[in-house]
Amino acid sequence: MIRDNLSLVSGANGHLGNNLVRFLLQKGIPVRATVRNINNRKPFEGLDCEVVQADITDKASFVKALQGVETFYAVGASFKLWAKDPKKEIYDVNIEGTRNTIEAAAEAGVKRIVYVSSIAALDYTKLPTKESNGYNPDRRDMYYNSKNDGEKLAFELAKKLGIELVAVMPSAMIGSEASLPLNVSYGVLKLIINKQIPVDTKITLNWIDVKDVAEGCYLAAQKGRSGERYILANENCMTITDTTILAHKLYPELDLKVPSAVPKFLLYTIAGIMEFSAKLNGKAPVLTRKDIAMFSGLQQNFDISKSRNELGFNPKKPEYAVKEALEYLMEHKELL
Repeated sequence: MIRDNLSLVSGANGHLGNNLVRFLLQKGIPVRATVRNINNRKPFEGLDCEVVQADITDKASFVKALQGVETFYAVGASFKLWAKDPKKEIYDVNIEGTRNTIEAAAEAGVKRIVYVSSIAALDYTKLPTKESNGYNPDRRDMYYNSKNDGEKLAFELAKKLGIELVAVMPSAMIGSEASLPLNVSYGVLKLIINKQIPVDTKITLNWIDVKDVAEGCYLAAQKGRSGERYILANENCMTITDTTILAHKLYPELDLKVPSAVPKFLLYTIAGIMEFSAKLNGKAPVLTRKDIAMFSGLQQNFDISKSRNELGFNPKKPEYAVKEALEYLMEHKELL
C-alpha cells in the first residue's frame, strides 16, 4: 500500500541527499531516508524523517525500503573521480546500483522515480550544452562513463518495467548543509581556502547551490515529463582561478594568492607527481593528468531553458552560490 506522498531519498547522508531530505520535509512531505551505515545518524539530527539501512548494491534492501513509497529520489551513487580500481569502485557500483534500485522500485509499486544523473552525461562538443545534444562521447573517465551508461540504463529499465522516470543532471554542487568527507565540488573550495591550488589549471566548474538542485529534483517529480532529462546548472561556468579571485575579495584576511599560469607540459608533470604520490599513500590526488586532458579549457556552459520553462527552475547566480558556500565553510571550520 502506497502512503500518500511518501518519498524515499537514497544516499540521504550525502550532500545532495541530505539537503533534499530537508527540502521535502519543509514542503510537508513525509520522507524515508536510506543510508548504508544506519549508525551514521548525525546528518539527521532534528529531522522528522524515517531512516533505514539500504545499499544500492543490495537489491533486496531496496525492495524492502521502497515499500509504500510513491516517489523515489535515486540520489545514492559512488561520486568520486579517483579510485585505486575505478571500474570496480565507481563504474560497477553505479551501474549495478541503477539496475538494482529501479528494479526494486518497480517490484515495490513505486509510481515515479527522479533519477539523479550528472552533467557528466552530456555532450560538450556544441556550446552551450543542452539536453538534446545527447550523451558524452568522451570515455576516458569511469565516473563519467557510469553516469552516461547509468542514465541510459535507467531509461531503458523504466520503459521496460512500466514506471515513470525523469532524469536530472546537476553541475558542481556547493553550499548549505555538509559533513565530512566533502563532495568533489565542495572540496575544490576547501582546496582554495587551504591554498592547495598553486597553479592555474584553466579548469572550469559550473557552480550551483545544492539547495537549488534539491528544489530542482522536487520540481522534476512534480512537473517533469517521464522519459525526459533536465539540466540543473547555471548558464555560465567559472574557472577555479576566477573562483580564487572571488574568494580573495570576500576574505582578504586569508591572503590567497592568484594561481600562476604555467605551460601545459608543466601541469602534466605536476599532475603525474601527484598521481605517483596517491598510489603510495592511497589518497586521491588534487590533480591528475586525466583532469588536465579532459577539463583544462573545457567550457561548462549550459542552455537551461528547458528546466526553466518546464520545471520553473531558477537557480541563484554562480557568484552568489560560491559566496554562500564559502561563508558556510568559514563558519564550520571543522570541515576545513
